Amino acid sequence: MSRFIAHIFSLVGHPFLVLTYALILLLLTSPYEFGVHSLFDKKALTLLLYVFSSTVVIPGIGIALMKPLGLISNLQSPERLERIGPYIITGVFYLWLYQNLKPGGVAPPLFRTCVLGATFALFGAFFVNIFTKVSAHAAGMGGLVGMLLLLAARWPERSIELFAGNYWIQVSPFLLLVKSVLLAGIVGWARLHLELHTPRQVWYGYAIGFVGALSAWWMSTSGGGNL
Repeated sequence: MSRFIAHIFSLVGHPFLVLTYALILLLLTSPYEFGVHSLFDKKALTLLLYVFSSTVVIPGIGIALMKPLGLISNLQSPERLERIGPYIITGVFYLWLYQNLKPGGVAPPLFRTCVLGATFALFGAFFVNIFTKVSAHAAGMGGLVGMLLLLAARWPERSIELFAGNYWIQVSPFLLLVKSVLLAGIVGWARLHLELHTPRQVWYGYAIGFVGALSAWWMSTSGGGNL
């Protein structure tokens, strides 16, 4: 039963999903920054589909095709050297997404910074993977925590409205940040419980993801950007 739960949290915390999570939270927090009234506006859903396709569907298909070609033994890529190809494929599409989110376009600077941070984290994990295996799941969770820290710093006074049963509840960005830290811990536990990583590899992942998000924020602000 515990392994089943670990698999569920590994799926929920998959690094491919981090930017989709970040976009949904930003749309819920401040939809007007995207030029829409809510998450369910056509323009918002189109952007969400675009980001999901660019960071989940297309890289996933590319990595899946590596298996019949004999480039990876399975989709989890348990061996360190087998992860090089998936990192490169995913990195190309992350860079492509970042370049297509032009300043002044459909996405506000904060989300573009999140994409840049995820890209930094991905290539950071790629570099560290040359020397030692690192948890990509932990890197994704570390990046998500960093992104929510930026959200709490950028819009501390705004709340996210979530539907719970028959009523709406308001959640502050700070509370989301706390919950993201808990989720990151659970995902790290799941990777350890499934015996896919060591504690050191998980901690490396957390650090890479978090530093990637903060590095993107530093570049955006020092370069004259306005989050």
